[in-house]
Amino acid sequence: MEGQEIGRSCGGLTSKLHGAVDALGDPLRVLLSAGQVSDIEQAPNLIDQFPAQAVITGKGYGAEHFVARAETTGAQALIPPCSNRSSPRQFDSHLYRERNLIERLCARLKKCRRIATGYDKLAKSFLSFIHLVCAFVRLA
Repeated sequence: MEGQEIGRSCGGLTSKLHGAVDALGDPLRVLLSAGQVSDIEQAPNLIDQFPAQAVITGKGYGAEHFVARAETTGAQALIPPCSNRSSPRQFDSHLYRERNLIERLCARLKKCRRIATGYDKLAKSFLSFIHLVCAFVRLA
């Protein structure tokens, strides 16, 4: 957990949660980053050492170097292209609908009031509690 922190902004403390789930929606890996850090910086850490058939993410993870990295592992990159691209990348929109699994995991995590409101002031304690809730989600 070294290097992970809760970021500071004009509005106060902020953080971003990045997660990977399996085909059933069970959490496999959860990472925390400061709120001002770009999503793409955590993307390689999410997919490292996971054998996957598909990597389904949002537009924030659509950098060419990440798409290439995902495809070198043998996974199909299902990342919608940004609207400002001059040559949009093709992707399977029907398979992309499976992205709701990660959204449902976020909804389950946010049922826990401590996670939803971000009571913790330290990244270590916040991420530890997220891992505890993820363990309960996997067991349920």
